[in-house]
Amino acid sequence: MTEHQDRARFTAMTEGTQEDWSIIGGHFRDFAKELPARVLTHLKLLEGDFGGFPIDRLEHSLQTATRAHRDGRDEPYVVMALLHDIGDTLGTFNHPEIGAAMLRPFVSEEVHWIANTHGVFQGYYFFHYLGMDRDLRENYRGHAHFEACAEFCEKYDQAAFDPAYESAPLSFFEPMVGRVFSRPLNSVYAKVA
Repeated sequence: MTEHQDRARFTAMTEGTQEDWSIIGGHFRDFAKELPARVLTHLKLLEGDFGGFPIDRLEHSLQTATRAHRDGRDEPYVVMALLHDIGDTLGTFNHPEIGAAMLRPFVSEEVHWIANTHGVFQGYYFFHYLGMDRDLRENYRGHAHFEACAEFCEKYDQAAFDPAYESAPLSFFEPMVGRVFSRPLNSVYAKVA
């Protein structure tokens, strides 16, 4: 039995004890500490993936975040800018929702909304070339964060495809990701971390 002393003993949650959940909580805290490293590992999957764009998706993410940082945005915003397209590898048809879901416990409602909705807003710059309605973002007109999302796309996202732009390296952003992902603001699990 010694090999399983660091594991809960229940076979259904209804049988769990304080001791079981203390064990699980300890493992959760250790696992949560590694979240920034896992996020960065996943972000690196965008390297070399051009998708027809002038630069690869990782460089696009670095450019977007670098532009936001150089414009004086705070760390949660810059981290959102870095991770806004992280969902491209898993959510081809809903990539904004994937990145936004990852960010949600750690950022403000506005920053989360920008991440979650930027795909439709970014469409303003190209949907018409694909036979789509470039003004789909108008469905959100009047929302409290409409202008913030439009600004993100105009200033940082749509402008971040320049092969000659000198982005900060990923290592520059790693400490920011670590700080942002170590402070959950809105999660039922925040007390456990």
